[in-house]
Amino acid sequence: MDNAFDEFTEDFNAVRHALLRNWRSHEALVAVQHVIAQQIDPDVEEVEARGHLAVEGDTAAIWRFDSREQEAEQIARWIRSEVDEGRIAPHDVAILVRMRANNVEDELAPVFRDNGLTLRNLARNVGEIAIQDLLAEPLTEVLLPLLRLGAGGRDPVAWNATQERLQTLTGTNSEDEVGQERVQREIGEFSRNLRQSMRDEPPDLVVADRLFTQALDFAGVQRLRQAYPEYRRDADFQRVRDGFQILLRECVENAADWRGVLDHFEGKDQVPLMTIHKSKGLEFHTMIFFGLDAQTWWSLSPDRGEELNSFFVAFTRAMQRAFFAYCSERGNAVDWLEQLLLPAGVEQIDGANIVADR
Repeated sequence: MDNAFDEFTEDFNAVRHALLRNWRSHEALVAVQHVIAQQIDPDVEEVEARGHLAVEGDTAAIWRFDSREQEAEQIARWIRSEVDEGRIAPHDVAILVRMRANNVEDELAPVFRDNGLTLRNLARNVGEIAIQDLLAEPLTEVLLPLLRLGAGGRDPVAWNATQERLQTLTGTNSEDEVGQERVQREIGEFSRNLRQSMRDEPPDLVVADRLFTQALDFAGVQRLRQAYPEYRRDADFQRVRDGFQILLRECVENAADWRGVLDHFEGKDQVPLMTIHKSKGLEFHTMIFFGLDAQTWWSLSPDRGEELNSFFVAFTRAMQRAFFAYCSERGNAVDWLEQLLLPAGVEQIDGANIVADR
């Protein structure tokens, strides 16, 4: 509904309160975001930035490249230099595209690999579910901490997450001390057995399947489907279950130990690639809008409110920096967007210099 908030306000005599504090982005980024917000709603109120600037140099810039090869190589080299200087980890910087993330992966992954980086396409399907969707599923939130308990030494984060999820699955009240103790004993016994298996058997496809089955059996398929309504339909549960197993098997390849398998599963030390529509609800230290030319992003215009809203929401995911990259070989710049960004203090930089100038 285009006017959902208006109808809600009228039907329920609701009072609107504008959220005017941005706890994610710092002042310079919020100022640029406000310029785009004004394009969507000229009457939008200014937001108070509560995020803190923690980097030196450009926090927002347009990177202009002459060719696709230069664009891919320079971006990979820039990320590599940032990682080497200790300013970011690979998973702290996200590559955002409008669509066809699989094609962009084919273009960028070899170049990133040559620079010692792993690009992870979160839009890629494992079975019938995208990796990004799988990582947010309740099944993953239950099984991953369970497997973490067996992959290494003491892990308070994994223990607390497992205890919380198992309480949900068993319907154990937080005030039920007897039930709490029972849950803790069950987790302790399971994690000890799992730890022994992971210690004795290195990463292997057959072992991965067995560990997955053990963790799923411990959580309980019926308990999972009763606790989470989205799993009531067989097809929906099977889609997530199969996706988890497929991705776990993929992560076993070339992993030195089980902790490395699970790190790879979660995306640690991998540069995430996703569409702008999938970035909602996430946040990243640095974001790079890739291939931002008028041909690829043809639908990004002041007249298309939905597309502009998606672009704005994606931009607000940035905590410290946001860069807009395009190359003249692929298409012309998005003129109207540059006319907004340049007066707001966003510099245009020759892409050949983004690494050399640092």
